[in-house]
Amino acid sequence: MPGTIPDAAHRTGARPPAGQAVGAYDAVIVGGGHNGLVAAAYLARAGRRVIVLERLGRTGGAAVSTRLFPGFDARVSRYAYLVGLLPQKIVKDLGLRFTVRRRAVSSYSPTARAGRPTGLLVERDQSRTRASFARLTGSDKEFDSWQRFHGMTRHVAERVFPTLTEPLPTRAGLRARIDDRAAWEALFERPLGEAIEAAFDDDLVRGTMLTDALVGTFTHAHDTTLRQNRCFLYHVIGGGTGDWNVPVGGMGALTDALADAARSAGAHILTECEATHIATDGHTAEVTSPQGTFAARHVLVNASPHELARLLGEPPPPAAEGSQLKVNMLLRRLPRLRDTAVEPHTAFSGTFHISEGYEELETAYRQASIGRIPSAPPSEIYCHSLTDPSVLGTALAREGYHTLTLFGLHTPSRLFTTDHDATRERLLRATLEQLDSHLAEPLADCLAVDSDGRPCIEAKSPLDLEGELGLPGGNIFHSALEFPYRDDTDNGDELSAAARWGVETAHPNILLCGSGAARGGLVSGIPGHNAAMAALSH
Repeated sequence: MPGTIPDAAHRTGARPPAGQAVGAYDAVIVGGGHNGLVAAAYLARAGRRVIVLERLGRTGGAAVSTRLFPGFDARVSRYAYLVGLLPQKIVKDLGLRFTVRRRAVSSYSPTARAGRPTGLLVERDQSRTRASFARLTGSDKEFDSWQRFHGMTRHVAERVFPTLTEPLPTRAGLRARIDDRAAWEALFERPLGEAIEAAFDDDLVRGTMLTDALVGTFTHAHDTTLRQNRCFLYHVIGGGTGDWNVPVGGMGALTDALADAARSAGAHILTECEATHIATDGHTAEVTSPQGTFAARHVLVNASPHELARLLGEPPPPAAEGSQLKVNMLLRRLPRLRDTAVEPHTAFSGTFHISEGYEELETAYRQASIGRIPSAPPSEIYCHSLTDPSVLGTALAREGYHTLTLFGLHTPSRLFTTDHDATRERLLRATLEQLDSHLAEPLADCLAVDSDGRPCIEAKSPLDLEGELGLPGGNIFHSALEFPYRDDTDNGDELSAAARWGVETAHPNILLCGSGAARGGLVSGIPGHNAAMAALSH
């Protein structure tokens, strides 16, 4: 192993000459996404010598804000959109100058009944939400069931969310903590579709509830592997309330604050520094890069398990498959709706569901599973600028411009393996046609045009995300989400610190601190916190 780090590089974080052995750190963190930055900040604040190696020319990974469209001062949260799982504990511990803002509306789901445009509007105002349910379904029954279902998920959120920054509980321990047999059965034991169908009769209400189980996850309501349950659980426990909020200043405001916190604590961050190999004997490790070889007691990997295997020269785990279409837009104005009972500013303030009725979601899944683009691609839209106008320049905000991001469901990477660009374009057209079916004017008429004369719209497939961000198969969670517990047969006293925190690999001093760790996925910082806690226990 190399010797001690040169003093000048340690003091300044200066880039070492290519190929030079640059000495020893307490921790090398591979990947400067939000989880890697969380880990770096915690470790550096504890007095550990830390360096972060980031392949790209910037930190942030998928959690960045970008001025996408030439000629416009509009910061778009390009890949990741909302914040729900970031614990306030991390914000407070690291002294982050970062805030989120609650959306005034939870969701709007347009549809047509008997040829008449209508929809389901779920607001913070319970009386108005009750009226919307009654307008759609003709009674209060579905609203009352909605309240009971959300009461159940909120109870689970209050009990489970605090455990995410604690050592992994056992399955029995988490069940005892939840202390609700029916909730445990519905969310942890049986396919989610059973609980949804028992609670609701209306197809649109069922679909609106199911969508949280399908975000980035190619599955269906009755999947016996319970992949949908796991995805649903992580979406409904956010913050202990289930709320998903808008990051003020865009998603990049979070990762900029994390990078500042890590640097202020003494961590070094090298961008344009790609790790190419990791070697370990279980006690010390070396990370090789074109800029030099970095030695450390611990290596924390903020990359997928698939990428970790490549770096170690080991057989990779089964390939993950992403399933989303990400579309970013800038509008001159919000489009008018066919459903005139709802104002556009209200409808787009929350999550705008498109073609996400229960049967529509099932049909789209079945079509995509045999390699077909869904005939009615389901998607949901977020308009950040309605909640946080600061992402727009003053002039754009005054003139009524808005950012719009669309997240398409049931678009697995397998659809794009042949004729990628043409498939992405066909899927984009089909998705926007579904949106247009609920608008009183074509969305194209509302799109801004950039300084090069092009419409302000960008679409990314799972394979685009794989190429740009290194996500295996474009999977935004790095791998399949797992329930937030360990086996009852595990003896906690005999487990390593890494196993207790759910960040272990096959090597004692190599830790996962990214979305592929237990309790990983989404923008949370939780795996970064947990890997840092495991490293600090040595």
